[in-house]
Amino acid sequence: MKQEFSDRQIEIMEAAMEIIDRRGIQELTTKNLAQDIGLSEAALYRHFESKHAILLGLMNHFTGEMKDRVVAIASKEERSPSELIRDIFLSQLKTFVQKPAIVQIIFAEGIFQFNKELMQKVADMMEMMQQQLERIIKQGQQDGSFRDFAGPSTLATIIMGSMRLAVMKWKVMGHKTDLVKDGMKVLKGVLMMVEKSVKQAV
Repeated sequence: MKQEFSDRQIEIMEAAMEIIDRRGIQELTTKNLAQDIGLSEAALYRHFESKHAILLGLMNHFTGEMKDRVVAIASKEERSPSELIRDIFLSQLKTFVQKPAIVQIIFAEGIFQFNKELMQKVADMMEMMQQQLERIIKQGQQDGSFRDFAGPSTLATIIMGSMRLAVMKWKVMGHKTDLVKDGMKVLKGVLMMVEKSVKQAV
């Protein structure tokens, strides 16, 4: 079930994302956040009990939006399996460019490694994507458009791993590279290994 947020909570989460974007996730503190939005820390705590609660709210908000978006794309029956995978990751990469703070949160395992809720939210997000990709890959293998040298789970993991590496490189480079262009280039290379050529399919 998608979590509902009040207007004030959404305002706080947007301000938190702004801090993460401009100064990094390490600078997201309740003190800095309260100062940026003109609230006392006590007033802030009436909406979120801690910084981790704010991060969890951001992850819940993003995961809900991501699931709706990915499932909607994956449900387009008129698109081929390859097109569905390209559409999903194009959407993901564009979203990361628009909301780079989410990338910092997802890749901040070291900061919240002892917070089981946050770690579980990242795991849930990855599992949702894994399941969607596996279903599409299975469909592609059944209709003969994908090779079957490995199972859907393995191929989905390979695709997700390659895209994760592209996003990590973009993050490390300070968002100075073209994530959409570079990420889709990597995906194209991976899909070329998975897709059957017309000659092979005959």
